Amino acid sequence: MKKIAVYPGSFDPITNGHLDIIKRGLSMFDELIVLIAYNAAKSSLFTVQERIEMIQEALHDRKGVRVDSYDGLLVDYVRKEGGNVILRGLRAMSEFEYEFQLALMNRRLNRNIETVFLMTGYKWFYTSSTIIKEASRLGGSPKGLVPEVVFRKMQEKYPLMNKGK
Repeated sequence: MKKIAVYPGSFDPITNGHLDIIKRGLSMFDELIVLIAYNAAKSSLFTVQERIEMIQEALHDRKGVRVDSYDGLLVDYVRKEGGNVILRGLRAMSEFEYEFQLALMNRRLNRNIETVFLMTGYKWFYTSSTIIKEASRLGGSPKGLVPEVVFRKMQEKYPLMNKGK
């Protein structure tokens, strides 16, 4: 039986920390679906289509991974795709409580779907899309924290980044 996991997130934008979770997840599962999930609580810098394209380019050399988007219950998507695992990355204990609540709700909604948590690699512990966007907006460079394709797209969105401030 093929082991399929879904790695959901807003990925606005995808970071090297996300890529670390994806690469490690690929060693555990036959197929990994990177799912851009709709989050009404967040305003997005990039459109869903832009995010799909950036993720696909960043992962172009990886086998067993695909990118999709969905607006609905995560467990419904996982079931529809034949998966039984939700993959989540954790940076700090402060995230654990929220992630634990989500995992319990997903478990209540579908007892056949498990949530697997991977700790973020130490190099990416402090990295988040929100912090990267804010630093970039103010002129900081996210080089080395995001894939090259994301860096280029962020330069288009944040003119101050181009001035080296």
